[in-house]
Amino acid sequence: MTLFDLNGKTALVTGGNGGIGLGMAQGLVQAGARVAIAGRDPAKNAHAAKALDAIALEADLKDEKACRALVDEAARRLGRLDILINNAGINVRKQPQEFTLDEWRLVMDTNLTSAFVAAQTAYPHMKKAGGGKIINIGSMMSIFGASFTTAYAASKGGIVQMTRALATAWARDNIQVNAVLPGWIDTALTRGARADVKGLHENVLRRTPTGRWGEPADLSGIAVFLSSKASDFVTGTAIPVDGGYSVQG
Repeated sequence: MTLFDLNGKTALVTGGNGGIGLGMAQGLVQAGARVAIAGRDPAKNAHAAKALDAIALEADLKDEKACRALVDEAARRLGRLDILINNAGINVRKQPQEFTLDEWRLVMDTNLTSAFVAAQTAYPHMKKAGGGKIINIGSMMSIFGASFTTAYAASKGGIVQMTRALATAWARDNIQVNAVLPGWIDTALTRGARADVKGLHENVLRRTPTGRWGEPADLSGIAVFLSSKASDFVTGTAIPVDGGYSVQG
């Protein structure tokens, strides 16, 4: 279908070498986009790039210069930059009184500040191309609180508000900016949470109407929609992809 056709489009997916990022990158490739993925693990990068027939780039997104260089390099290697998916993220699971300020900064710099820097760097490339799509990855913790996710929740709440501000600022440049709020998706990050948080697995199954954990492939469709012409009048939104988790009281 033409509305969802991404042939001729290019995309950078941070954290695209595994989990949700890889699932989204796979959707873009299947829709015809040329994709660059970014991650810190060279072996994972190489494996994902081979599976996707994508470009692999390595960078520490917490470093401003490295993050800006990454976006510019992706645009150079791809010939242009139409789509940016800010997916890179980490979590430190502790009670708030146990956090060090260095741990707080680590989570905020990785999850929120790097997304702003990448979007800011992508802006002139997209403006030059006549428009673009930015997808920022939030979380159920953008909506709910949990005692063990203070920094993570703050960063993901910030993602939603940043998304709305960028959408407002750049709408006149034909750049749509949206957030995706994944529910409980089966990834390395959430497997760690299941090991650390007693009863999490059972609680997720109980509360999720679909009765299962999500899979990275469940994010492929929303990535294509928000990257395509089908979403040209959709901006500033925060869309849950959670099997119904967030609609339960």
